[in-house]
Amino acid sequence: MKIDIDKLTESELIDLNNRVVARLKFLHQMQTHARMLDFSIGETVAFQPDGHPVLSGIISRYNRKTVTVITTNGQQWNVSPTLLHKSESPAAAAPGSAQVITMPRK
Repeated sequence: MKIDIDKLTESELIDLNNRVVARLKFLHQMQTHARMLDFSIGETVAFQPDGHPVLSGIISRYNRKTVTVITTNGQQWNVSPTLLHKSESPAAAAPGSAQVITMPRK
């Protein structure tokens, strides 16, 4: 299906643009949601924020567009699931060296 945009009025072009932008946002949300389903709460993941070394942590909750990751040093990051990759649990990597992360109370 081809659309001849040269024959569209300004208001029709604005409407077409709004529909294209809405469709692209929807496709991006679906991609993010599908990627989010690859991970589960409590799973150990790693990611690399700009200007930082690779960080690893545990997924603590799902948000609408991101997941909350508590890093091994106790920091809380909201990360897009497209930037995460699965990581081996530190407890599984070194038996007997389990680390407990205390969660702040609200």
